[in-house]
Amino acid sequence: MAVDSLDPRIRRWNLQQQRAEDYSAQDLDQLPTYEVFVQLKDGKAFEHAGIVHAATPDMAFLFAKEQFSRRYTCTGMWVVPSDLVWVTSFTELEENLYDHISNMTTKARGPLEDYHVFHLIKRGKQHKYEGQVQAKDQQHALLMAKEKFDNGKPVLNIWLIKSVDMRITTEEDQIIWSTLKEKTHRDVISYRAGDRLKKFKEKENG
Repeated sequence: MAVDSLDPRIRRWNLQQQRAEDYSAQDLDQLPTYEVFVQLKDGKAFEHAGIVHAATPDMAFLFAKEQFSRRYTCTGMWVVPSDLVWVTSFTELEENLYDHISNMTTKARGPLEDYHVFHLIKRGKQHKYEGQVQAKDQQHALLMAKEKFDNGKPVLNIWLIKSVDMRITTEEDQIIWSTLKEKTHRDVISYRAGDRLKKFKEKENG
């Protein structure tokens, strides 16, 4: 039975109702962690926004939408289980991570798979999407990323994620952003407090 909700955003997902007995107490102690990436405008690179805890990828996407696009509109969102993100080591200071893999070799076998590549350019900032490569495993993907994305500038850390592991928005999902309106009531400038105070003083002194 589908989840009955007055929220049209939840009804669109056609989520199935699940009974409480379907989960054990141990399962509920800690829900899996999902990494969230958002695209704020068309043409902008996807950027890591934070994490959510959820029982399923679809629920993680729903939570991420409410948490990371509630105040600001965005045009796309990706979520992926944290344990499926392959993370390199960090470099020191302004070293380029790609310089440390110049002599790396791989004996990877098997079919090529699509990997998404994310770069961390500056400590304290978020990882940004750089592009996609095809590779047989993570080591091979790192070599392909160096060949394709290394421009000599410092890259402090790299995340690699298989495309098949990500829950991504598609063209059909674009309707979910239409419910988000610009919330100008949150902006101080919308209230024109300075103009109102000036009129009040003029009236008092008039």
